[in-house]
Amino acid sequence: MPVLASGNPVPRYARLAQLLRQRIDKGVWKPGEQLPRLEDLMQEFDVARVTVRQAVGLLAQDGWVSVSRGRGGTIVQSRPAQDKTLLLETSLADMADAYRTDKPTLTLIDEQIAEPPALPADCGPPVPVYRHLRRVHSRDGQPYCVISIYLDESVFKKAARRFRRETIIPVLLEVQGVRIARAHQTLRISVADVETSRLLGVPLNSGVGEVVRVFHDTKGQVMYIAEITYRAEYLRFQMALKV
Repeated sequence: MPVLASGNPVPRYARLAQLLRQRIDKGVWKPGEQLPRLEDLMQEFDVARVTVRQAVGLLAQDGWVSVSRGRGGTIVQSRPAQDKTLLLETSLADMADAYRTDKPTLTLIDEQIAEPPALPADCGPPVPVYRHLRRVHSRDGQPYCVISIYLDESVFKKAARRFRRETIIPVLLEVQGVRIARAHQTLRISVADVETSRLLGVPLNSGVGEVVRVFHDTKGQVMYIAEITYRAEYLRFQMALKV
């Protein structure tokens, strides 16, 4: 069966763009090199000329390639070096340090008092009131994650200005009178829905990583919940192996 067989609701050119982007990201085609000829891509992926042109157009729009009308062909572009490593096993202090050195642009989508998502019964009781902050984090003009945060309202009021303007975890560790007694996070691979696709600028149903992070206070209550959806290319898994 062809790699880009019909029956998928995502347009074929968008799926092809994702495949080409993955190859560039893995170093199959390096900066300064040409992509294969249009005809070669048509044959490899069994698609029409217009499909390849549309896919390459998406890559050019996002800065992955430059398209020359002359003999230069389609050239892979150098991209800024970025630390895209997501450590799944780390300390809160290390996580906070990572956020302190990485200063993303925070775009607030929504803020209100709201109920958090349902959590397993063994996760712990909720606090009475949560402040909900939903925003997009961007770097160099490119959105890389959508994050939905539920924070204990009594904690939020201790540093409301900072919580609105900065990444949450470093602030939590610095606010007086706040102590995180227990923390855990989970990760699963999923696909972008319509809204996530729009906010992150990725094709509908393209791969994303979903992280759920939960912090408990000294009473065992859930003081912080974060649901984070990352663009796939920002995920690199590094896990310590015990020997």
